[in-house]
Amino acid sequence: MRAPAPAWAADLNGETIETVRATLGAALLDAVEQVGEIALYVERTAIVDALTKLRDTPGLEYQQLMEIAGVDYPDRPERFEVVYCLLSLTRNHRLHVHVSTDDVKPVPSVTGIWPVAGWLEREVYDMYGVLFTGNADLRRILTDYGFRGHPQRKDFPLSGFVEMRYSEEAKRVIYEPVKLAQDFRNFDFQSPWEGAAYVLPGDEKGMLPEAKGAPTPLKADDIAKADAARTPTQAPRAGSEPYAKNDTSGTANTGAGERDPGNAREDKPKDSDVVPTKGGGQNQ
Repeated sequence: MRAPAPAWAADLNGETIETVRATLGAALLDAVEQVGEIALYVERTAIVDALTKLRDTPGLEYQQLMEIAGVDYPDRPERFEVVYCLLSLTRNHRLHVHVSTDDVKPVPSVTGIWPVAGWLEREVYDMYGVLFTGNADLRRILTDYGFRGHPQRKDFPLSGFVEMRYSEEAKRVIYEPVKLAQDFRNFDFQSPWEGAAYVLPGDEKGMLPEAKGAPTPLKADDIAKADAARTPTQAPRAGSEPYAKNDTSGTANTGAGERDPGNAREDKPKDSDVVPTKGGGQNQ
């Protein structure tokens, strides 16, 4: 019985690359280690033989095809990459196999190795337009019937070319060119948690805090500048002028009272009218 797979197999990258180079030979264009994982670049026409060897060779044994992904590089002569994500259950290790192509040169299908590749290749064909020779059912899988174009190409517009809706006049679903009632989107590329700097009418009223130390989205420098720019304000005049007071510099006739009305030591009488008892009392 074989020993259990290691919990973390990143240290197998070096010996895996050496085994892959010896196994694939000229079919392997390059092998690099990126962010702790192995990326293999394989000749397009040799992809079926390469994946078969990666699955069946002792010391590799990548039994499962986890995903087939597409990538678009418009500036390259062969703008598309098809990426096969493989997993070895016995070695607890993953790697990626990259194949380059364009929208004319087909990639050999790997449905003979992993039947699940049929659905995954259909997805790459639908989103990028990559052709797979040998796939018996290469149809669109995510877009609608009659869809034109491939949505995940970099040159495909975000709004698309046509839109679908139900027509009350025709009593059926119809397709028509996209009609946007307003600008499609205005992106400011700012994190929603930071808050966008949208200035609306009336926002200037809330730019200053209610009092010193009150919560505010402004920085300390902004508050200092705003305080310096403020003009002196006059206290509101009472409606009963000229009899009402104009300021509160004193406490007379304001109802505020004094701090120690008659309770200060100097305000108390020197000769108390309370005669203490023989043994002293509470006032002695």
